[in-house]
Amino acid sequence: MITASEINTSIMPTNPETPLVRETPAPWRQFGAVNLEAEAIRQMEAACRLPNAVCGALMPDAHTGYGLPIGGVLAVKGAVVPYAVGMDIACRMRLTVTDLPIDRLERGRDELIAALENETSFGIGAGFKAGLRDHAVMEEADWSVTKVTRDSRDKAGKQLGTSGSGNHFVEFGELSLTAPALGLAPGRYLALLSHSGSRGTGERVAIHYSKVAGELLPGLPDYLKHLAWLELTSEAGQEYWTAMQLMGRYAAANHELIHAHVLKAAGAGAMTFVENHHNFAWLENHGGEEVVVHRKGATPASKGVLGIVPGSMGAPGFVVRGRGEASSLNSCSHGAGRLMSRSAALKRFSHDEVRAYLTQKKVHLISGGLDEAPMAYKDINEVMAAQSELVDILARFEPRIVKMAPPDGHNRRGKRRK
Repeated sequence: MITASEINTSIMPTNPETPLVRETPAPWRQFGAVNLEAEAIRQMEAACRLPNAVCGALMPDAHTGYGLPIGGVLAVKGAVVPYAVGMDIACRMRLTVTDLPIDRLERGRDELIAALENETSFGIGAGFKAGLRDHAVMEEADWSVTKVTRDSRDKAGKQLGTSGSGNHFVEFGELSLTAPALGLAPGRYLALLSHSGSRGTGERVAIHYSKVAGELLPGLPDYLKHLAWLELTSEAGQEYWTAMQLMGRYAAANHELIHAHVLKAAGAGAMTFVENHHNFAWLENHGGEEVVVHRKGATPASKGVLGIVPGSMGAPGFVVRGRGEASSLNSCSHGAGRLMSRSAALKRFSHDEVRAYLTQKKVHLISGGLDEAPMAYKDINEVMAAQSELVDILARFEPRIVKMAPPDGHNRRGKRRK
């Protein structure tokens, strides 16, 4: 938990006479210009008008969100902005390089499909027929840090090792290295990649403290309502920060369990792994001062730090190493980014079109909705080119067997997603 001595309280807008909006926005930099929505750019500039904003950055995969755009990075002094963290707190990527031969993607495809089918579960109410998953995070972590986490503990336990809907996935694919990296020799490897977050409990934390922040700052103009903040020295700020940290540990546990169970079912061992999360806030030093850096749909990319930037179910992802670019607040994109909304994708594409596209890309889709059609995403190669000064590419991951939430919104237990 952060103590008051760690925060410079002189810069926090505690004086009721302090303006709630800056006359000019704090400096921010945009990376990439192709297919960036005008509204996402407007949201980024609006966020930089918060009185405690220091600087910001907009990643090349950016698109419109609530408050801060997806792909937005915002540094503020002495405060945390729940909506700038996001609804799925500590959403996370994990890639495990297995010891299975690469030809298992073809000759052992049925076994890999069965492992994904039996050991993953997606959507609201997701669970397992064979019983609950178990992890030390449910006993070692202090779930009583806030009323929200205390009341949600049982639900969190039932959702351990599961994934949400939307763009969450678990997939087998081919990882290619052209030079030594990750402790591996150049070559082709069979790998497992997952994307999921803190599930229903993270959403409850986000909703509750976003509401609290809004009630504490009723004077914010309408265009900043979703960027209400909590001072870190306040009781609500302390509660949210500790709950956010807990959600980070919980999301990591989800991925750990997903990978352990899927790999065991597939008869695979782990040679190495890489993981990172986004939708989080970090206390960092930038420009000689301590600030809170929010990365909403953006990946940490400090110098030497490893991360994963996925494409889509039909496009490659990349293992990257951060270059520590100061103007990006040591960040990079968290994926390709949407080219169109979910509703637009549902109207635009057909199942036949998606099947034909995936067949051409040698991808077997177990389940997934039209709103996640790969054509609804930006070109990942253009996104990577736009952030060449932010990261170095170490490896390329080609999805081959993909599982996402079913298109009808039902999980395996038949509870409808609302």
